[in-house]
Amino acid sequence: MAVRNGGSKKPANPTENRNMHNKNLGKEGERKARWYLRLHGWKIIEKNFKNPFGEIDIIAKKKDVLAFIEVKTRLTDIFGTPSQAVTKQRQQRYIMGAKYYFANREADCTVRFDVIEIFRGQINHIENAFRDSSRYAN
Repeated sequence: MAVRNGGSKKPANPTENRNMHNKNLGKEGERKARWYLRLHGWKIIEKNFKNPFGEIDIIAKKKDVLAFIEVKTRLTDIFGTPSQAVTKQRQQRYIMGAKYYFANREADCTVRFDVIEIFRGQINHIENAFRDSSRYAN
């Protein structure tokens, strides 16, 4: 007897499906955030800037401000608001990533760390969401 369609299909892993859903939700949130920033006069300098400390979702410039922007997208607040997911550890990775970004560039602008939270489709741009409070901050 011949087996059709290549044999039996392995059942989908629920964790895999959830991770893929979260990844797609995050990508869509970042796309919306870039659209929002352009609409408000920002120029996108980098997206998904990879560095030894992680990844910076968006680096954008408006006038003399360069913002390193973390985008957080959520459909529910069961684990808190999207911006509450930007932990001290994540903030430190962004700060180190910004320092890495400027390693071979001149910082002739105001540097800011923002969070864009997208919650149930609503965009909230939190300017100066956190600061570099280390003793080496400029």
